[in-house]
Amino acid sequence: MPNAWLPGFRETDTIGRSGSIDSRPSHDGLARLGGDEFTVLLEDVFKPSDAIRVAQRIQEKLAGPFEIKGQRIVIAVSIGITSSSGSYAEAEEMLRDAEIAMYRAKRAGKARCEVFDPAMHSSAVRRLELETDLRLGLERGELIVYYQPIVSLVSGKIIGFEALSRWQRPEGMVSPAEFIPVADETGLILPINKALFLEACTQLRSWQSQFDCHPPLTMSMNITPKQFGLPELAEGIGEMLKQTGVAPGTINLEIMETIAMGDADRALSVLSELKALGVRLSIDDFGTGYSSLSRLPRFPVDALKIDRVFISNMNTDHDSHEIVRLIVMLAHSVGLKVVAEGTETEEQITELKRLNCEMAQGFLYSPPVDRKAAFGLLLRSHEAVLTS
Repeated sequence: MPNAWLPGFRETDTIGRSGSIDSRPSHDGLARLGGDEFTVLLEDVFKPSDAIRVAQRIQEKLAGPFEIKGQRIVIAVSIGITSSSGSYAEAEEMLRDAEIAMYRAKRAGKARCEVFDPAMHSSAVRRLELETDLRLGLERGELIVYYQPIVSLVSGKIIGFEALSRWQRPEGMVSPAEFIPVADETGLILPINKALFLEACTQLRSWQSQFDCHPPLTMSMNITPKQFGLPELAEGIGEMLKQTGVAPGTINLEIMETIAMGDADRALSVLSELKALGVRLSIDDFGTGYSSLSRLPRFPVDALKIDRVFISNMNTDHDSHEIVRLIVMLAHSVGLKVVAEGTETEEQITELKRLNCEMAQGFLYSPPVDRKAAFGLLLRSHEAVLTS
């Protein structure tokens, strides 16, 4: 196939072949380097803006739907660009840096193009080191569970916790914002969250046996995008519930709004399978995604968690306050409860009570803490109902 037939390419551009770069103009077609990755060498290009224009033309050509065997298919293309003006000794080094730029484009939201700069290489090296250390840390038991209390705004008492993974390295804690994205991209989040689920459920049973609360204490845990895509998700959670012996109704699984609402039909199927286990379900970070509100009543969920960005601004920004008010009203209209995340001031709590929000979670009550500190919080909150 001539180059002119390929979207966005010129006759002067050289098409990459697997394992090598051909120095002659190619008329054989676009070759795959591996998986879903392709490459092309642009000749007679003197500045990045020229390459960006070619990349944009490629994206535009591929953006339209294609029909294959009666099916309409839309392709999103992420493109990484690097220039031979760099100090490259081998062609493989150019391919490496273009690939780094491509993955940066994917992480930035896909269907983008990014031009390589040396900082990307340093970042890629740091990420690889972090991934290696995370694998070792998982083997060494450095991943531990922290607990953040969830408080009833009616009674003022702790009614449950959210279980969160923390990485305690010998030299100190690693920020979740640093290692969780790497864990999710590499699939390490699966064994990390499995260990978290088992430990948190076991810990919940222990606390329930010590604190005679009505209703019983609960434990909330996040379902990550990688987990939500597993066909055997419900089956695996069901097995862990049996293994730990915890009452399913005291477990709350939190699914991000963008995940739950992205593919509504599949999400409904997955959520229904989870609900059949007897667990409770919440939509996390509500208000930041792209929910179709007409879908919400179809989903077998029990609560909405309002994203902290709205809570933090609700007393100073009219729009944020209105969003919080409307979410609470919407939730109650379809029989759902509401949890406010990121509460930090008494003023926020006063207003949330006025809006009839049922629960709150945030640094006003406590940051995430280890199990010993969490037990201390429970003692102070439920000393009168501590069992003998």
